[in-house]
Amino acid sequence: MKTRHYDWACDVDQPLFDRLRRFPREPNMLVYGVRALVALIIRSWLRIYHRFEIIGHENLRTNRSLVIVANHSSHLDTLCLLAALPLRKLHRAFPAAAADYFFQSVPRILVAAVVTNALPFARRVRVRRSLSICSELLSNPENILIIFPEGTRSKTGETREFKSGIGALVAGRDVMVLPCYLQGAFNAWPKGRRLPRPKKVRLIVGAPRNYSSRNANKIDMCTIAAELHRAVKELGETNGSH
Repeated sequence: MKTRHYDWACDVDQPLFDRLRRFPREPNMLVYGVRALVALIIRSWLRIYHRFEIIGHENLRTNRSLVIVANHSSHLDTLCLLAALPLRKLHRAFPAAAADYFFQSVPRILVAAVVTNALPFARRVRVRRSLSICSELLSNPENILIIFPEGTRSKTGETREFKSGIGALVAGRDVMVLPCYLQGAFNAWPKGRRLPRPKKVRLIVGAPRNYSSRNANKIDMCTIAAELHRAVKELGETNGSH
């Protein structure tokens, strides 16, 4: 019988929060275990407290690299998208999170790095570096990248225009791009509210798209961003969003 062997992480001698803030992170079996346990708790909470429902779940069934694109109006958004994935893929899923918000204080670093496995994304400076890290992740088969192209949570619940960075990321790249719409998350936990309310939340997963035939020029990048924005909004409108 083959014995399974785990190597020590290269950064094991560094302070914990420095290791969590860095990306990409070294594998850590303790963090993996805590993440899986918390994920089970969160999934149960979403199902009971928010009556969480997924429409189009079959579109998530793939072993290829995947980019999930969704509207963003609540802290529930990332939790719902992660809850839609199989537990075995949890450590290969990377939500892009604002580096200036989630990676500045200890509690937020713990939530971002340990619970959600978030990728620190620079919104104002070093944006190209962040996009480059995202590209590197997608070059590894089976990795899943979760992106909110609006850049920040909506204060009204309305889906705002998508930034062209999503176009730069997927143009000319042979990856599946899934538009998704989160319905009810804003009513359940809007920006500025301390705790969520027991409102129903629904995730609508659209059909996969591929932009490998597009060029990475400004026109195509903006066109892709506009197409994905429209696709996400239509998912909400078709399924009764207001």
